[in-house]
Amino acid sequence: MAVLAPTKSISATELKHLIACHECDLLMRRPEPECGQKVECPRCGYELYTLRPQVIRRSLALVLAALLLYVPANFLPIMQLNLLGRSTEDTIWSGVVGLYNSGMQGIAVVVLLCSMVIPLLKLLCQFAVLLSIRWDIGRSYGLLLYRIYHHLREWGMLEVYLMGILVAIVKLVDLAELHLGLGLFCFIGLLLVQVWLEVTMSPQQIWQALSGEDQHARD
Repeated sequence: MAVLAPTKSISATELKHLIACHECDLLMRRPEPECGQKVECPRCGYELYTLRPQVIRRSLALVLAALLLYVPANFLPIMQLNLLGRSTEDTIWSGVVGLYNSGMQGIAVVVLLCSMVIPLLKLLCQFAVLLSIRWDIGRSYGLLLYRIYHHLREWGMLEVYLMGILVAIVKLVDLAELHLGLGLFCFIGLLLVQVWLEVTMSPQQIWQALSGEDQHARD
């Protein structure tokens, strides 16, 4: 574990070697941790970042897995409901269409954005950023896309949608014959892969790789 030492006097040439704690705003000199080490603030103990091995390769694999899961998660049936001889299959897309046709166009647009559009845009931004680092092309566009990704992070609410699905299953299971569909498992898989990707894709390493400071990011 790498421990940072506070700095008292700095010059303009040293600014690029400094880092500030996100929690207590302590300004420190950036260390050179070994692979797998964590960098923590010496004052409040907040974990600033972790130097992860093969971050680009692992993140690319996770992004591709998430993109492969995206279509079945959104368009395959989440559940099949049998009630009084009538059978229906529900998907995330059919839920958006149902809200729109029921006169709740505003809610339908919000659900569409938060459950389908923004998660896809986040994945595409991450994919483009990782490719720009891996192939060493378009770093300036990669910086822009990574900023856009950070603005979109709070709007992708797959976990909220999953909680809504689980609540609906609990309420409907006693009212009708309910069968879980393949789309639900793909949706859960997509959510888990995205969480794993958030943990693996270290922001500090990505910013350094995009700015050209980390020459080993493509390894």
